[in-house]
Amino acid sequence: MSRINEISNAYVAEAARRSPMLATSLGLPGGEDRLDDFSPAGIDAGHDLVLSTLRALDDVEPTDADGDIAREVLRERLEVERDLYDSGWQHANLNVIDSPLQDVRQVFDLMPTESDDEVAVLAARMSAVPAALTGFQESLRFAAERGKVSAVRQIDKCAEQCDTYAGIGGTGFFVGLAESVNPDGIRGAELSRALTSAATAADAAYAKLGAFLRSELRGLAPESDAVGRERYALASRNFLGAVIDLEETYAWGWQEFLAIEAELREVAERIAPGAGPKGAAAALDADAADQLNGLDALRAWMQDLSDRAIADLADVHFEIPEPIKKLECMIAPPGGGVGAYYTGPSDDFSRPGQMWWAVEPGRTVFSTWRETSVVYHEGVPGHHLQIATAVYRRDILNDYQRLMAGTSAHWEGWALYAERLVRELGYLRNDGQLLGLLESQMFRAARVVVDIGMHLELTIPAGTGFHEGERWTGARGLEFLLTRTITDPAHCRDEIDRYLGWPGQAPSYKVGERVWIAGRDAARRAKGAKFDVKAFHTAALNMGSMGLDQLASRLPGL
Repeated sequence: MSRINEISNAYVAEAARRSPMLATSLGLPGGEDRLDDFSPAGIDAGHDLVLSTLRALDDVEPTDADGDIAREVLRERLEVERDLYDSGWQHANLNVIDSPLQDVRQVFDLMPTESDDEVAVLAARMSAVPAALTGFQESLRFAAERGKVSAVRQIDKCAEQCDTYAGIGGTGFFVGLAESVNPDGIRGAELSRALTSAATAADAAYAKLGAFLRSELRGLAPESDAVGRERYALASRNFLGAVIDLEETYAWGWQEFLAIEAELREVAERIAPGAGPKGAAAALDADAADQLNGLDALRAWMQDLSDRAIADLADVHFEIPEPIKKLECMIAPPGGGVGAYYTGPSDDFSRPGQMWWAVEPGRTVFSTWRETSVVYHEGVPGHHLQIATAVYRRDILNDYQRLMAGTSAHWEGWALYAERLVRELGYLRNDGQLLGLLESQMFRAARVVVDIGMHLELTIPAGTGFHEGERWTGARGLEFLLTRTITDPAHCRDEIDRYLGWPGQAPSYKVGERVWIAGRDAARRAKGAKFDVKAFHTAALNMGSMGLDQLASRLPGL
């Protein structure tokens, strides 16, 4: 083993030891009864590990055995982590989709609960929720004292999430979870008492966090949602693994949006002549043959489509090793953002990859034309194929490359590219499914425009047909999604909150896809008639995840 691989593996082991939640996410043993330390001291400890690992890399002379990719991938991510810490915003990390508030709750989705021993571990981890959220509050206070607080919009929405998790007006998440794993007290008196006590305390801790956000942090929060160029540039680099020209990307995003919008209008005209895109969407939504009624029906449909995609694509268009062929489709607990997301398999594949669908409260009817591309995006050939392949390839990748490396742009860019592949391979059955694909693609292009535009408060250019010459605001961003896309209005509202609290992430889909497409085209030009797209995809996925600069430099040679 090369020295770089030793350093990489040691970093994963130590990071998992310090972060029990990371260990659970990766499926590594240890700390299942504990949660992370989100206090300033805990954040400092993570930063110390980053710095010590960077020093270890500096002490190693490059050799052929080390491999350029392994060194570059680790260094690039650690340098971003260092710079994020130095910015002071790690301590202030609070948003509606990806902060300790959500992470603490979501780690419980990954825990086994079949045996009494497993439920006892669950109860022990539940009992750690109050301390974890108290540490989180300490960091938010620490950052606030230094002038760093998330915007009022994020405070308010996160407080609402706390209410849901706490069970304000209903059953809390943890009490509900305790009841589901211990129906009628089947676990015995002692374990039942421990589980109930821990669940009640965990729900109460979320209620306390919500009160803190409203009573203390909100008064210190800025009204403006825009984070400005300096903070946005660092966040963008984190999600992309590259530094981009933000104005050029904004202009390119408009070109992409308008081109996809034109094709979407053509398809809509075929579906419902004269009705326009929204009329075509309404016609499809009203078609009983294309509807799913109830969450059970949605989950079963997801699972069936996912299973068929794996069976059809394996060994024909993609290499899919046997452990990767299992993917579980799940309905996410309420309280988080609306939409689908993926969680990877455990290191040993004892826990398979999982596709989660989070729906708005009360929704019971779903249209398959809207959701078909989402299954391919989250499953195969999208996230599951990409992420599970890296986990599987322990024969050629170190632990960091397999389990922790990567950027949003690499993952989401591939998944968006995978949606295009499904169309190229002929898996869309009708214009309804094609409209769903184009809606997905157009929405991701809108993300580029809206996210960069809102945070940098850019001017809307002429020729776009939308408030030309005016500057972006959160209100205009929502108006744009509601009037220029055919995405569900509730999803649009949720998305704007997400963009404004998670700057730089939303463009990573299309920006990443741009690199994947350009890389494949360059490889095809270089090899000519010898180009094999299956071999290209296999080689690309076998590299593991990385930043866009590294990916762009390597794809043309595959």
